[in-house]
Amino acid sequence: MKSQDEWMSISDMMSGLMLIFMFIAISFMIQVESDKEKLEKNNQKLEILMKNAQKDKDRIKNIAITYNKDKKELNKDLHTEFFKDLEKWEAQITDDNIIIFNSPTVLFESGKSMIKKDFKDILNDFFPRYIKILYSLKYREEIDEVRIEGHTSTNWKNSISVEEIYLKNMQLSQDRANQVLSYCYGLKNTIINQSRKWLELHFRANGMAFAKLQYKDNNKTIVDETKSRRVEFKVQMKTEEKIYKILKASE
Repeated sequence: MKSQDEWMSISDMMSGLMLIFMFIAISFMIQVESDKEKLEKNNQKLEILMKNAQKDKDRIKNIAITYNKDKKELNKDLHTEFFKDLEKWEAQITDDNIIIFNSPTVLFESGKSMIKKDFKDILNDFFPRYIKILYSLKYREEIDEVRIEGHTSTNWKNSISVEEIYLKNMQLSQDRANQVLSYCYGLKNTIINQSRKWLELHFRANGMAFAKLQYKDNNKTIVDETKSRRVEFKVQMKTEEKIYKILKASE
């Protein structure tokens, strides 16, 4: 028979094991509770993130609806004002409200930035009417930028390298855009005088060289060198910048 001391030793050992198991169980329960709290906090954070994402989505949707409405309204107003003149000006209005003057022989001498008389006559007629629309109460607060872009072909007479052709065309396109901006800004006209401060904040000139060529085919394999040499008037709405800021903040 085992002695009483041996039984007590076994009993003590069992008690010790029970205590260990109890501590393990308590630790496990504490860990489970802690994990549960973390999960609940993470779920709350996830729920907040999802709510914020939905808010951003709704904001972008509302801004996009407003932008699309303004874009269509402006397109309608531009066509109403200029549809009788587009053919004689060799110009067009795109769905994105870009007004393109397509005839290089009317715009500038080859390789030069001086505005030809025929184009000056067009600008004398076009620009005050254009700004009258953009500066109206309907649009002026919604417009971020009115940009003149100069575009060239991929050619340059007597150039000896691709780099030289690019740099010369970039300089030419910027000079032409600047010349058009200067001429339009300097027009002596009532609406131009009224909108001059607004123009100083929003009127810009960009040279694009041959970054955005025009093509003769839908596959964009045959460059239309003539139509690539053009001047464009573009309007950027503030709604575009608002959407960009929301998307940037969400990154």
